[in-house]
Amino acid sequence: MTHQQGVVGAKKRILVVDDERHIVRLVQVNLERHGYQVLTAYDGVECLEKARSDKPDLIVLDVMMPRLDGFQALQQLKDDPQTKDIPVIMLTARAQDRDVLAGYTYGADLYLTKPFNPLELISLVKRVFESQEEEEGPYRI
Repeated sequence: MTHQQGVVGAKKRILVVDDERHIVRLVQVNLERHGYQVLTAYDGVECLEKARSDKPDLIVLDVMMPRLDGFQALQQLKDDPQTKDIPVIMLTARAQDRDVLAGYTYGADLYLTKPFNPLELISLVKRVFESQEEEEGPYRI
């Protein structure tokens, strides 16, 4: 008798943002294989535009990009009432402790460093969606 029964078949939409097209394609193929719908962007400005217009369920975001880097984009996403609740997984070569800390400080939900195992990314994506379902619970009013 949960209200979510009709939503079970709906595909989750994930925005993948990276200036390296081969990384975007690798992530896209792996997410699509697991039943997700993928949107793409290639810099921070395009990320913000698509996040506002397409309302993805999750964003996978690189840090080092032209026009607006991932930390700046993340900060703007979290400052905007339209996008502040979209979970963000940082996927980046920036692996130093201060970079990881910056990601979490700006509001990232999870942080994965390159090179990465695509199955690990899928696991993190599932974890984000499962934690959302647990928070909502079957009797949400």
